[in-house]
Amino acid sequence: MEPIVLVHGGAGDIPDSRDQGKHNGARAAARIGYRVLRETGSVLDAVEEAVKSMELDENFNAGYGSVLTLNETVEMEASIMRGSDIKAGCVTLLKDIRHPISLARMVMEKTPHNFLGGEGAMEFAAKQGVEILSPSGQLVTEIARKALDTFKKQRNQGIFQPGKTEIGQEAPTPGEVGTVGAVAIDREGRISVATSTGGITGKYVGRIGDTPVLGSGTYADDRFGGVSTTGHGESIMKFVLAKDIINRIAFQGANAQKATEESVKEMTKVTGGTAGAITIDKDEM
Repeated sequence: MEPIVLVHGGAGDIPDSRDQGKHNGARAAARIGYRVLRETGSVLDAVEEAVKSMELDENFNAGYGSVLTLNETVEMEASIMRGSDIKAGCVTLLKDIRHPISLARMVMEKTPHNFLGGEGAMEFAAKQGVEILSPSGQLVTEIARKALDTFKKQRNQGIFQPGKTEIGQEAPTPGEVGTVGAVAIDREGRISVATSTGGITGKYVGRIGDTPVLGSGTYADDRFGGVSTTGHGESIMKFVLAKDIINRIAFQGANAQKATEESVKEMTKVTGGTAGAITIDKDEM
């Protein structure tokens, strides 16, 4: 059985100016994840390293390149999950941390909890020796600043389309530059999933999206499959998109492709928001 690594760099209205950078970054992340999986045999290592590579790439909305809150600050979130024992780590409201996905893994492996956020998550990071960038604001990019300016101008004009999930010069309305995620399965059918994001442009300070919420942004269960989602977080949360996809595999016998397509379409029908997902099912091989 051949190991598989899938990655995504966001779903939505991608302008031409951002297309090539996203393709290059996604290809690089997939290669990194696959190499790590072949070398270490660890699906958890594979998805973490794939996501870390995209957290360093301004073409994506995670780590460096994250979008801005209304206060022009970066607040990030991430989650990671291992399907063999459904252990997970989730973090939110992170500031000035280069790799939120690695902190999420630390939560999974070094605490009795699933989820840490805000001040507590930052304190935990400091105790674990995670670098907190100083001075603050080093993760802010010019692209993110321009997207926030456009968002504010359009909001003042009464234009607001929360389903939009991309930014760029050609985009009619700004959203995010692409939540990132990875799903991997090894030769024995072990599955892990990782997802990381900066959220949505112009969000309130303290807003939490779907990415760190198990069953919404991330889910892994070796019995059925693994899913990482991207898109309009409020809609994904209400629909519990990742778990809905898994449930279609588990209870309806759908394969990964069918389960994902049907679930995403149903979510849009019910909520009006848009989304995408990458999925591996246990029978993928």
